[in-house]
Amino acid sequence: MIRQYELVEKVRAYDKNADERLLNRAYVFSMKAHGSQKRASGDPYFSHPLEVAGILTDMHLDGATIVTALLHDTIEDTVATLPEIEELFGPEIGKLVDGVTKLSQIELTSEQSKQAENFRKLLLAMSSDIRVLLVKLADRLHNMRTLHYIKKAEKRHRIARETMEIYAPLAERIGMQAMKEELEDLAFAELHPDARESIVRRLEFLRKQGGDLKARVTQKIERLLAEENISARVVGREKRPYSIWRKMTKSNVSFEQLSDVLAFRILVKTRQDCYRALGVVHANWAMVPHRFKDYISTPKVNGYQSIHTTLLGPEGQRLEIQIRTVDMHEIAEYGVAAHWQYKQGAKMDGAQYRWLRELLEILEHGHSPEEFLEHTKIELYQDQVFCFTPKGDLIALPVGATPVDFAYAVHTGVGDTCVGAKVNGRIVPLRTELQNGDQVEIMRSKAQTPQPAWEAFVVTGKARSAIRRFVRDAEKAEYSHLGEAILERTFAQEGQEMSKKAVAAAREKLKFASDADLYVSVGKGQTRGRDVFEAAFPGIPVQSDADKPMPNTGKAVSGIRPVSIKGLTPGMAVHMADCCHPLPGDRIVGIMEPGRGVTVHSIDCETLEDRTDEPEAWLDLSWDKAAGEQLHVARIVANVTNNPGALGEVATVIGRYRGNITNLKLIDRTLQYYVLQVDVEVQDLKHLTNIIAALRVSTVVNDVERVRS
Repeated sequence: MIRQYELVEKVRAYDKNADERLLNRAYVFSMKAHGSQKRASGDPYFSHPLEVAGILTDMHLDGATIVTALLHDTIEDTVATLPEIEELFGPEIGKLVDGVTKLSQIELTSEQSKQAENFRKLLLAMSSDIRVLLVKLADRLHNMRTLHYIKKAEKRHRIARETMEIYAPLAERIGMQAMKEELEDLAFAELHPDARESIVRRLEFLRKQGGDLKARVTQKIERLLAEENISARVVGREKRPYSIWRKMTKSNVSFEQLSDVLAFRILVKTRQDCYRALGVVHANWAMVPHRFKDYISTPKVNGYQSIHTTLLGPEGQRLEIQIRTVDMHEIAEYGVAAHWQYKQGAKMDGAQYRWLRELLEILEHGHSPEEFLEHTKIELYQDQVFCFTPKGDLIALPVGATPVDFAYAVHTGVGDTCVGAKVNGRIVPLRTELQNGDQVEIMRSKAQTPQPAWEAFVVTGKARSAIRRFVRDAEKAEYSHLGEAILERTFAQEGQEMSKKAVAAAREKLKFASDADLYVSVGKGQTRGRDVFEAAFPGIPVQSDADKPMPNTGKAVSGIRPVSIKGLTPGMAVHMADCCHPLPGDRIVGIMEPGRGVTVHSIDCETLEDRTDEPEAWLDLSWDKAAGEQLHVARIVANVTNNPGALGEVATVIGRYRGNITNLKLIDRTLQYYVLQVDVEVQDLKHLTNIIAALRVSTVVNDVERVRS
C-alpha cells in the first residue's frame, strides 16, 4: 500500500502547484473514516481509495481529483457527511465527491431499471464535471483487478458484464484506450475464462515458435526510418486476448487464420513525420488492401489520431502498424485526462463531446430508464463511419447508419423534417447504409414528421429516441382525442352533458392526474366509458350495455351519432382489421382492445360473430370526410387466364386506375387459369369498385371479387 508521503511526492512530481496540505488532510481523513473496515480480499478498506488515487496519479490528474479519489467512498461507507467534506475540503471537492457518491449503487443491484436509473445519474454527474467519470472509471478498474476475491460467482459475473457493456465503452468514448483495453480484458477473464485461457496458451506457443520476432521487426523498422533521417521510437506488442477473441467472433475465423496478432507503434515527433514514416513502410512492404485508415486527417470523435495500416512484413507475416506523434500517443492512451481541460476551465463543448450532449438529449426526452440505457448502449458500442455534409463538416456515425441517422446527428429538427436524401449527388432511399467518405445532403419539408417505419432501420440512439418520442406523443394525442369522443357519445347516450365539472368529478374519483390522462385511458380501452359516467353521476342509473342495440343490427341508438375517426392515423389509436380491410364508404364498427385502442371492422365482417357476447367492447364508428385523402389497403382475388402476359395485364389495369399493389400471392394454378390474391392501396370504396369493374372487362380476367373476411 502506497504511503502518505509517496502519494504526495507522485502528485508533486508532475504538478508543482499541488496543495500538499490538502492531500495530506484527505489521506488522514479517509484512513480514519474507514477505520477497521475490510475488503473481500481481507485488506484494509482504505487500500481501495488509495489504489484509485494511485491510478489517477499515473494519469497526472490534478490535486482535486486525487483528493476526490481518496474520499469517494467516505459518505457512502462511513459516518462522514457531505457538509463535513465541504467544510474541510471546499465546495469543489464536495461537489465531486457527491457526484461520485450518487453513483455508488450502480454495481450493487442486478435489476435492469435500477442499473439504468443509476447510469442516468452517472451521465448527469459527468456532464457537469468529467472528473466524476474519471474517478468512477479508476474505481471500477481497481474493483475489476480485485474481482476474483468476491466469493459469489453471480455477483462477479454481473459486475464484469456491466463493465463490458458500460464502463469500457465509456472509457473508449473519452479516449482512454489503455484503461478501456484493461477493463475489457479483466471482464473477459470473468465472463469467458476458458476462451481467454485458450488464447493465452496459443499466444505463448507463438512466442516460443517465433523466437524474438517482435525484436527483429522492431529493429528492421527503426533502421529503415533512421536511413530516411526520421527520428522515431518503435514499440511492438501483442494484441490483448479480448481483442483477439472479438476479432475471431466478429470475422468468424479461427485463431490460426488470424495473421495480425502482432501490432507495432511508430512514435515520431511531428505530423509530417507520420506521413514520411508511412511512405517508408509502404515502400518496403506490401500493404494489405482495405486495411488502411487515416485518423490524423479525420480524427475519431474522442480526439484519437493515428494512421493504421496492415502490411505483409519482413518475414511474410501480416503486421498491423500504427503511426502517431508522441502527443497523439498520450491522448490515445489517456484521452480526456491528457487534455487537462478541467484545469483550464474549458467546457465540454468540443466535437469529442457531441456523443455526451446527444446522450443528455436522449435522457431529457427518454420515456423510461430502461429505454435510455438501451439507446445509450447503441451510442457507445458501434464502430464508426465518417460522412460529410455539403459544406464539408465531418459527421461520425455508427456502422450501418442511414441518411435518417445522419439527419438526426446534424440536428433533431433536421431529422424530424427529413423527406429524402442525396448521397454523393444521387437520390437514395432513406434506408440506404452510408459508407466512409459519403457526402450526404438531407432534403427537408416543413410538412414532414418522423415516420414510425424509420425505427426499423435507424441505428443511432438519438434517431431511435426521437422517433419513439414522436410516436409516443402522437399516440397519446390520438388516444386522448378518441377517448374524449367516446365519452361524449357515452354521456349523450345516457342523456347527460359531458361538462368540465362532470369530467373533473370523474377524474378525481378514478384518480387520474389530468383530464388528458383520463381521455387516454378511455381511448386505449383501459377504462370503460360507462365507468366514467358512473363516477361523474353516481346517483343516475346507467342503461346496461346488453339493453343497447348491437352496432351490426343496422339500428342506431336514437339521436346518437357514431364516433368519427377524424384525425386518427391508422396504426396508432386506430387499427384497420386485417380480416376485412375496411375502406371509406363501408359501414364500420369498432372493437375496443384494452391497451391497443380501436380495431375497425366492416359491418359484415365474419369475425365479429365471435364478439357478440362482449357488447361493452363495441363502438359505432363513422368515416371522416378526409379519410378518402389517405390510402387504405383492400384485398381482391382474381381468377386469371393462364396465358403469357396475363399478370402484366392485371398490374397494368390496376396501375391505370391509380391503384398501388402492395402484395401479391399466387393461391392456385391449373393449365387453364391461376388465382391471384392482390393487396391494393386505394382511397375509398368507390376507387376499389372502379378498379374491380375495369378488371372484369379485361380479356384475361375471368372473375374478380373483393375479399371481405
